[in-house]
Amino acid sequence: MNLICICLDTFRFDIVGEGKNLSFVKTPNLDALVSESVVFDQAFGEGQPTLQMRRAFFTGRRSFPWRYTFDRRGVAPVIGGWHKIPPEQETLAEILLRHGYMTGLISSTYHMFKPTMNFTRGFVNYEFIRGQEADMWRGGSPKMVEAEIKKYVRQPVDWLRNWVLVQYLLNVRDRKVEEDYFCAQVFLRGERWLEENMENQPFFLWLDSFDPHEPWDPPRRYADHYCPNYRGIDFIHPTASGVGSASDTTPEEQERIKALYFGEVSFVDKWVGHFLMKVDELGLRDDSIIMFLSDHGVQLLEHGRFGKDSRALHPYNTQINWAIRHPEGPKGKHVKAFVQSHDVMPTALSLLGINYSLVDGENVWPLVIGERERIRDHVVIGWASGPPAPWGRASVRDEEWNYVTAIDRDDPNAELYHLPSDPEEQDNVISDYPDVVAKQRARLEAVLGQPLPATLVEVCDWEHAWYPFYLFMKNRYGSSAQR
Repeated sequence: MNLICICLDTFRFDIVGEGKNLSFVKTPNLDALVSESVVFDQAFGEGQPTLQMRRAFFTGRRSFPWRYTFDRRGVAPVIGGWHKIPPEQETLAEILLRHGYMTGLISSTYHMFKPTMNFTRGFVNYEFIRGQEADMWRGGSPKMVEAEIKKYVRQPVDWLRNWVLVQYLLNVRDRKVEEDYFCAQVFLRGERWLEENMENQPFFLWLDSFDPHEPWDPPRRYADHYCPNYRGIDFIHPTASGVGSASDTTPEEQERIKALYFGEVSFVDKWVGHFLMKVDELGLRDDSIIMFLSDHGVQLLEHGRFGKDSRALHPYNTQINWAIRHPEGPKGKHVKAFVQSHDVMPTALSLLGINYSLVDGENVWPLVIGERERIRDHVVIGWASGPPAPWGRASVRDEEWNYVTAIDRDDPNAELYHLPSDPEEQDNVISDYPDVVAKQRARLEAVLGQPLPATLVEVCDWEHAWYPFYLFMKNRYGSSAQR
């Protein structure tokens, strides 16, 4: 049996499938895939955001709490848990390679390939699709993209503040057709990999698309479908453009930003479908387990902001997609029990008939076939944040409550939400339920292995964390230079 995993960055859980909050977003190919799959309706990350999640996916080990002091000089962002896979933790690819699998990784998630990272371990072949976001791929003067950047930011252009967009526009300046877009390249290269490895079965292929992460920059007809006749600025990267909150934008601009994200999602879905057509064309569907995953979601003004970080540990950020299409498994089955990102690796190995015990996660397939009703009654989710507190915040969620607090300090803005009466998590009732707070804190402390506020050993070297291109822009244009 082959294993194909499709991991999409910043893809909200409430889009794919009927009856979701955002089910109006057009995702026919992923809808069709999940209709043939087992879907986990309460899947959450355990350590977020990007690299922390992929490390848990690959190793079955918890990333949170942050506890390693690896060299990260030259890496950005420098936040808790943002580092390589520890050498003693064996990866899914390494295990499958040892059991005779051909292994391949195709990814545009550029953080996996930064200095000191080792996420290619165990992959016989890997391809890095260059150019996403601030990937320092193509050089050039900012003047080369001066006309373009004015389409995406308010004027006058603040070159330093908008340096991420400058790098991105330098990267895509020769793009002409849909096939040139990064997500298309990921899935087209995946199709080629399948064709080239038909004789190398069984195989394991991990396709990792950074889209629909910002910049939300699909061919414009995809965004126009959700917001037609717009004539203003396309804020394709709200936070990098300095418009991350509702107060920074007009209602019309807000709708357009959402449409850019929805359009990006629909564009990604098109190319996922293109890849799945190749799976069918090659006759692989009946011999392959296909998993659909995401690492986290994104806030679309639900609490007044765009983006994602530890200030908003609500489901639109922390809940993930996880669907498993097994040729012999149930179709369209929904599992309500809590599962997490570090369960992916042991579940995959179990489905492939491989025993492996050195993990923190659990095989969740017994939930699917009715052997167990649940494997945990709550989830603990850590989300790393930037300076001055690299350890971020944590969420402790069960069926009734979501408790959110800082990890390393007393948090004057701690939160508690009663989910049955407040599913949108708008009403913080923390002062009314001290017993619930104590219970949830004890659960978090059990994972941390110490009382709150916790002292974590991880060291984040802020001094050497900056992107070289940022330093160039700072030296050239300064903190207030505008054009």
